[in-house]
Amino acid sequence: MEPPPSKEHSPVPSAYRGDDVLVPLLTEAGIGHTPADIRALAAGVLAAPEGEDPAAWLELVGGSLPAPLADQLQALKAALASAETQAPPDAAARLAALRGALKRRGLDGFVIPRGDEHQGEYVPPRAQRLAWLTGFNGSAGNAVVTAGRAAIFVDGRYTLQVRTEVPAALYEHKHLVEDPLSDWVIDALPEGARLGYDPWLHTIGWVEKTRAALERAGILMIACEDNPLDSVWLDQPPAPLAPVVPQDAAFTGDASADKRARIAGELAAKGIAAAVLTQPDSIAWLLNIRGGDVPCTPLPLSFAVLAADGAVDLFLDPRKLPPRTAAHLGPQVRVRPVAELGPALDALGRGAARVLADPSCTSAWIVDRLHMAGAKVERETDPCALPKACKNTAELAGTRAAHARDGVALVRFLRWFSQEAPKGDLTEIAAAERLLAFRRGNERFQGLSFETIAGAGPNGAIVHYRVTPETDRRLDPDSLFLLDSGAQYLDGTTDVTRTLAVGTPGAEARDRFTRVLKGHIALSTARFPKGTTGSQLDALARLPLWAAGLDYDHGTGHGVGSFLSVHEGPQRISKIGNSVALQPGMILSNEPGYYKTGEYGIRIENLVVVQPVEVAGAERPMLGFEPLTLAPIDRALIEAALLTPDERRWIDAYHARVRDELTPRLDAEDAVWLATATAPLE
Repeated sequence: MEPPPSKEHSPVPSAYRGDDVLVPLLTEAGIGHTPADIRALAAGVLAAPEGEDPAAWLELVGGSLPAPLADQLQALKAALASAETQAPPDAAARLAALRGALKRRGLDGFVIPRGDEHQGEYVPPRAQRLAWLTGFNGSAGNAVVTAGRAAIFVDGRYTLQVRTEVPAALYEHKHLVEDPLSDWVIDALPEGARLGYDPWLHTIGWVEKTRAALERAGILMIACEDNPLDSVWLDQPPAPLAPVVPQDAAFTGDASADKRARIAGELAAKGIAAAVLTQPDSIAWLLNIRGGDVPCTPLPLSFAVLAADGAVDLFLDPRKLPPRTAAHLGPQVRVRPVAELGPALDALGRGAARVLADPSCTSAWIVDRLHMAGAKVERETDPCALPKACKNTAELAGTRAAHARDGVALVRFLRWFSQEAPKGDLTEIAAAERLLAFRRGNERFQGLSFETIAGAGPNGAIVHYRVTPETDRRLDPDSLFLLDSGAQYLDGTTDVTRTLAVGTPGAEARDRFTRVLKGHIALSTARFPKGTTGSQLDALARLPLWAAGLDYDHGTGHGVGSFLSVHEGPQRISKIGNSVALQPGMILSNEPGYYKTGEYGIRIENLVVVQPVEVAGAERPMLGFEPLTLAPIDRALIEAALLTPDERRWIDAYHARVRDELTPRLDAEDAVWLATATAPLE
């Protein structure tokens, strides 16, 4: 069975014929850009991930370009891309270069975070400083470099990955929680030492907490005016330039003007003059725009200041805005270069205004600038976070439609997998690529929502494993395959994990899988009073594992956006305390797991939405979860004897729903396979 054909991409351009050819083509089209302008624009485009339409960037040059000009622009971009050379990683040389830069600046150490100025999960190539320096490619972590020692700090998701990516001869491997960074610094540096940090790359909360710990040991934290690592990263990419486009009102449900007025009214009621927004997903939601500056998430990297009258100053590179987006934003949104953010903050401060900034995501540079300008900084949660998390009717309709289309692709893949995996030739990369091909056949598909985790056997035990040609593993007979994947659609974001048996699973694997499934069911069927937080529910998913002395070292659930971030706050389900109550419309994942190092990994993940539920005799409003994900759970891995009658009924009911909703969308052969895969448990 073959997957549907991929979407048509633009034709391969001819060779670039030189500036002498490009200039008259630009002139004839009435475009004032010079070849130097085009090169700078194309370099920024190349620093952003290529989307499903590689020609989308041409809108930044002009609309309805003549074919000869479009061809030469694409040819120039291709020539620039082919000229890019990546130096082979030399962690020792890079570490030595950074140490040299620190010595020249009179610094005894320096902190290198994984995040960028926006503290996002995905960062553009320009901001991948931790990866450039150490080789670590995970989504969270920090490194500290001193003259004689260096360490990298990662959480439980990456304790295995860091061992393979970061040389232990150069960096001590530390747990982000169990081995606090400040404790290591105090051990590594003497009293009076100067530890540098880039104030753009750390939140004010992190800086204040770390400074307090280090000052007790007599160690000074020094805010660097520019990043010393950037001074030795000689081929650092430019900032990304991807088109910023309007998001259709049919998918957003609410107009941007209405969102701005509602949140601005809340600010005004508190006597707050403005809110500084640093999270690009909040800005995208507020203004009903989407972008493509980072992988897997349609974000336009930007900052914004929302005033109490509903006006917005949007700080981004104006080259990213096609004319249609400028018209969409309207007169109440003023587009300004990022370089003007500092003066705008100064202007707020001169009036001693009360300015809201979220300490969990706002950089120390911004808060310090506000303070120095005289502003009264109100440390409160991003005012867009909660309304963004509570999806409206249109957003929920969109995500349900997206999950149905995604379910069709998953069924087609699972049927293909059931035929190919037993042959013994299937590899992790081949499986991930085939699933992508099936998804590409879906309407409104915009790309992956994260890089697919396709872990065969022991690779499945690496929680955030990313397959590479070097690690690509064949799926062995009688083994487990963990597949965690998701997609971005114009109307919704998906995230689903299924653990699949290749051949006959062993008794232990079936036991562990069923315990994970029992936890998944317990959370999915939970009924809880209004005001309950995710951290209060987390233990439900772990109890069946705890009963056998087992656990997993990651959260049970994260929030999910609406054609935005696949990992969205402020809600979550985790051991870590969280004061945000679950509310109707919030989308979360339900993903307990189990991982046996060196052997296999198990995770079962559905997305769910919080909904009001009726409970007989309830004395207060009650809530529950509605599953959104539509994909069969591998019955070959279920040890039915471990299930209660209610758990068996849940599985059969869930499978019946998957079958009923997807069968009308499938061809005959896929429908027959799905009927077998979702048959009632015996």
